Amino acid sequence: MGPFEVVGVLGQGGMGRVLLAAGPDGRLVAVKQVLAHFADDEGFRARFRREVTASRKVSAAYTAAVIDADPDAPTPWLASVFVAGPSLGAVVKAVGVLPEDAVRRLAAGLTSALAEIHRAGLVHRDLKPDNVLLAEDGVRVIDLGIARATEGEPDGDTGLTRTGFVVGSPAYMSPEQAEGEPLTPASDVFSLGSVLVMALTGRSPFAGSSTLKTLYEVAHGEPDLSAVPAGLRDLVARCLAKDPEARPSPAELRELIGPVAPAGRQWPSAVYGMLAEQRARIDGLLAGVAAAGGPEAAQARGSARVPEDVHAAGPDPVPAGAPESVPSAVPRPAASRSRLRRRTAPRIPWPRCRRPRRARTPPRAAVRRAPGGAGARRWWRPGCCSWPVPAAPCTYGSG
Repeated sequence: MGPFEVVGVLGQGGMGRVLLAAGPDGRLVAVKQVLAHFADDEGFRARFRREVTASRKVSAAYTAAVIDADPDAPTPWLASVFVAGPSLGAVVKAVGVLPEDAVRRLAAGLTSALAEIHRAGLVHRDLKPDNVLLAEDGVRVIDLGIARATEGEPDGDTGLTRTGFVVGSPAYMSPEQAEGEPLTPASDVFSLGSVLVMALTGRSPFAGSSTLKTLYEVAHGEPDLSAVPAGLRDLVARCLAKDPEARPSPAELRELIGPVAPAGRQWPSAVYGMLAEQRARIDGLLAGVAAAGGPEAAQARGSARVPEDVHAAGPDPVPAGAPESVPSAVPRPAASRSRLRRRTAPRIPWPRCRRPRRARTPPRAAVRRAPGGAGARRWWRPGCCSWPVPAAPCTYGSG
């Protein structure tokens, strides 16, 4: 696919798949590939082009940098830097809530990321724990597939799709998003508040017994902040103001957070344990594929299996509503197979990411439940190119 050699599948769903691949220099990348039948939809291609453009606007310090893309290929694809690190959602599920000092660092990183996204003229619209990666050197915000320009699309599409479906994850939506209204950067600030509550308590402040109940609570209910530490309660409450104009900007939030004490490690030791396990499994995958003489042989031996907690960090991979599948190796044309056969695992370095210096009841918008079981994105737009990986430990972008 382009100049990249595919090693394995990281995720697969109804709109496409995300592949682990190696570039010409041996660096790991995550390649998102659209399914062939979507390639014939000009509207889908237009959204894919918008995704590529949006992703390139945001600094690599806060997301996974786009390396290459071909939205006009017979099957469009996009390659981004592979960022090692579990998602916030996976960490809380596996090891429990984060301590207050770690959440302060998380909040500081997320406010800087949102400031950069908004500076690029975008609203993320789907900030949630599974779209936040805890990388070794800080936070990455991923899944820009449903981001929108703040001035709106040329066809007038702002917060709603043409068919009137709301896009996002109900428990982390803003009130205006739940009601299908046009969105501003303040919507992302509300989502940030909900993400911080989840990191501190293990649940969204608006979790209801059903998606409709959750949307009602988002639009009209008061957030449950009883378990939020006193030192962060005021900051979170200001983010969760129902009135968008009453919410602080990311710059104001950074002042409210105050100085963050430097630490030898950004995150609790359990996060680094997950990261080490992830790296060991990827190294095993690469060594197994190289030793087996190609992906087909590795697949036959059962060695080319990508762990579920590996992230295809980069803009929005495969839809969370799709059935979960065990990652596996995939074949590639024979012409590129010989090059992989000559490559050994130690020659494929881990990417180094350096930071630069310098409701209404019911809601007005019609909604539709996405296919799939628990953990799937519940509110979706047909044909949308927001592609989270199926929910699993350290998953990328589930609902």
